[in-house]
Amino acid sequence: MDRRPATPWAPGVVALLTVVWLIGGLVLLGWVFAIGLDGWADQHSNQGNGADALARKANVALLLLAAEVVAGPAVIAVVARGGLLRRTAAVYLVIALGLGVLAVPVAVGAYRELNPPPPPAPTRCQEHSGGDTRCPGG
Repeated sequence: MDRRPATPWAPGVVALLTVVWLIGGLVLLGWVFAIGLDGWADQHSNQGNGADALARKANVALLLLAAEVVAGPAVIAVVARGGLLRRTAAVYLVIALGLGVLAVPVAVGAYRELNPPPPPAPTRCQEHSGGDTRCPGG
């Protein structure tokens, strides 16, 4: 087993990246909360014109939040491993995997709402104006 001590820069860089990760998450959560307040205000006004734009904005914010929540600890784990902080790297890797399990369903749902599948093609024969019925197979 390798018993080399950690590099002198590693603890400081890991601490700095952790603070940046936490602040980034809080900023994105604040953005999601602000979008929610805008949606609430739009719902209680008589206009209701911005619901689609707010839904798109919310889905983008959720995708960014899911990516930041998972990528932050993964990057910190890589940096910690490079700085020979093995246990710290393992802890951040477990955090990344745990948050990934929670974030993947949220990200998939937000992505599906941003890019809905096309409507299915009609499967039954429909008569068009002028009495023309061109249907496949007869």
